[in-house]
Amino acid sequence: MEVQEDMIRITVVIAGRPYPLKINPKDEPIVRKIVNQVNARVQQFQQTYKKDKQDLLAMTLLTYAMDLHKANIKTASELPTQSLSNDIQELDTLVEALLEKSVVE
Repeated sequence: MEVQEDMIRITVVIAGRPYPLKINPKDEPIVRKIVNQVNARVQQFQQTYKKDKQDLLAMTLLTYAMDLHKANIKTASELPTQSLSNDIQELDTLVEALLEKSVVE
């Protein structure tokens, strides 16, 4: 965990409300980019559904949660394939080494 002194205070505005945050300075560009994306999505929902801010934020949160869930599933499904591919590559290297060794002998 990082030392508290390394943190900076910033205020971000999401759906028209200010939120003070303490963050690592290197994370500031990422935080601001995410805030802009959230605000853009809230604005899209507002134009489409004309709901109050709480509903818009809930809908935005749900879409991000779904995106995260899909990314986690995709990552989890790719891991065994990548692992298997790496194992096959290692076995192939070992077989080639053994073949070369047997040819030399």
